[in-house]
Amino acid sequence: MFTGIVTDIGDVVSTEPDNSVVRIVVASGYDPEGIALGASIACSGVCLTVTGVEVGANGRTLTGFDLAPETLKVTTAAAWKEGQRLNLERALRMGDELGGHLVAGHVDGIADIVNREDMGEAVRFTLEAPPALARFIAPKGSVTLDGVSLTVNEVSRTQFSVTIIPHTLEQTTLGGWQSGDRVNLEVDLMARYAARLAEKDI
Repeated sequence: MFTGIVTDIGDVVSTEPDNSVVRIVVASGYDPEGIALGASIACSGVCLTVTGVEVGANGRTLTGFDLAPETLKVTTAAAWKEGQRLNLERALRMGDELGGHLVAGHVDGIADIVNREDMGEAVRFTLEAPPALARFIAPKGSVTLDGVSLTVNEVSRTQFSVTIIPHTLEQTTLGGWQSGDRVNLEVDLMARYAARLAEKDI
C-alpha cells in the first residue's frame, strides 16, 4: 500500500524488451541499503517489484523493474523511454503517517489532460476519465494521478478537475503536464467498494 505522497523523482535510464516483459532501470536518490529485492515501489502510480539494485557511476541508486504485459496494457508505462521522469514512493510501513489516502498502486486506467489553467502559482487541470471509471470520481473525493494523491474539485460527466499547489508542482512531475498528456489514474478504493456494495445483483 501507498499514500500518494511522492518522496523522490526518478529518471528512466534504460528500457529493454525481454520476451513478454520490458525491463527498465530507474535512477533515484533512494538509499540502496534500504531497498530489498522484491520490495514494492510506486513508479508514477504503478506498483512495481524491485528486481535489482546497484549504485551508478554518478552515485545515484539504480533500481530495476519488470513491466508485465498487463501493466503495459493499462498504464502509461508502455510509452516510458530513457529520460522519462517518474514520481516515486516507497511502500507504506506500519506506523507511517498517512499523509494522502490509501493507494494500492494498481492503476485502473489512463486519464487524458484536456486543459491546463495556470492560476498564479497554482495550476488547475481538467481531465477526461474513461467512462467506466468516471462513476467512482466525486467532488471533494480522492484520486491518484501519476502516483500523486489529489482532491477532486469538480466533476461533469466523464471530466473532472484538480488544482495543484506550488509545493506539489515542485516536488513531483505534475508541473510539466500539458494538454494532451496522458496520466495514470487510480480511483479511490472506498469509492470502488461502495459502488460494488450498492449493486443489486450481489
